[in-house]
Amino acid sequence: MPRMSLKERISEGLFLLDGAMGTQLIARGVEVGKCSDYLNIESPDIIFEIHQAYFRAGSDAVLTNTFGANKYALARHGLSDRVREINTAAVKIALRAAGAGKYVLGDIGPSGDFLQPLGNLEPEELKDAFAEQAEALLAGGVDGFIIETETSLDEATIAVEAVKSVSRDLPVFVSFAFDRVAGDFRTMMGVDIKSAATKMVSLGVDAVGFNCGTVSLDEYVELARKFVSEIMVLKKSRVVIFAEPNAGKPELVDGRTVYKVSPEDFAAAAEKIYSAGVKIIGGCCGTGPEHIKAMAKKLRG
Repeated sequence: MPRMSLKERISEGLFLLDGAMGTQLIARGVEVGKCSDYLNIESPDIIFEIHQAYFRAGSDAVLTNTFGANKYALARHGLSDRVREINTAAVKIALRAAGAGKYVLGDIGPSGDFLQPLGNLEPEELKDAFAEQAEALLAGGVDGFIIETETSLDEATIAVEAVKSVSRDLPVFVSFAFDRVAGDFRTMMGVDIKSAATKMVSLGVDAVGFNCGTVSLDEYVELARKFVSEIMVLKKSRVVIFAEPNAGKPELVDGRTVYKVSPEDFAAAAEKIYSAGVKIIGGCCGTGPEHIKAMAKKLRG
């Protein structure tokens, strides 16, 4: 029997993503500040081991190691001319780790700069950069795309348009990074839940949600409930909501950012997020295979 497409699969119910990549790289001795995307070329076995660990823990899909693999982010490491090579290598590694019935999402992170007039980026140039990355991910063989950790509605919109200019068939996920601001949730650029949900739904994305941010586990649960409420108001049942919380709120210990939430506590929060109506769940900063394993056990019984 042919494998179900990712669009079909995410409409079926519970779907588990992986956890953090950066946290796992640091745990394996990769120097902070190193271009983690270039490890797809330089140290593919490390990336393969991380993907494999997440699949073994219960993930239905992993994100490619390409969060910063657009030309602007790669330029900071002198690698802006290696976008295609780095992205296609990342997909190859993830596909090698995936077994039957598993999926690979092409990960597209922010440019790391601001659009004019706040920054130097021209909208069309940014769209071209995201399209270049999406084309490489598509050529590698991804099952879908995830545009994540967005804080700007304008940049997220451009990224969606860029991906859809490359592929009209594969599903597109988009997530925003929220913080607690004056009793509610907003991104660093002031985007609220309603604005994010409304705009992304209007663009025809397949899944919308949140990841990262600087909130507690209880606040992630509250954020999930508010996201579900906004989507219900829009009456767009086809759009699936997804969540990739951190392992709690980050803390600074001896000059290092640490996450202290245990796998069990993370799984308990994930159960509440799932009960709120979020059907696609993974982890972001501070999470590892042990968090995904505990979550899979909790949600799948």
